[in-house]
Amino acid sequence: MTKTLLIDLDGVLNTYCGDYKEYEISPPREGVSEFLEQVSKEYRIEIFTVRDKKLTQKWLDDNHLNKFISDITNQKSPHASIIIDDRALKFNGNFNETIDAIINFKPHWRNYS
Repeated sequence: MTKTLLIDLDGVLNTYCGDYKEYEISPPREGVSEFLEQVSKEYRIEIFTVRDKKLTQKWLDDNHLNKFISDITNQKSPHASIIIDDRALKFNGNFNETIDAIINFKPHWRNYS
């Protein structure tokens, strides 16, 4: 059975930095094609996004990334082996450390803005 990798679009695959525009998706992040090609050898890749599915599909097509993607969804699948998201914390089993991580959390792109 192939493992599923669920990847967020904004802030992970593209250069999104907090400037959400409903009908426009930021350009791809440098190296994204090579990254997707490599992980697609071992994983079924689904894109997770709140964006319109047709707009997301067009972005994937326009940037020649569609060949690596199996599905686009707005739901985090219980079948995903791994989830990559710029706004996520990994729970390590310790609630006190998790509270500290929540208080100090910033998505990676906040470090550049």
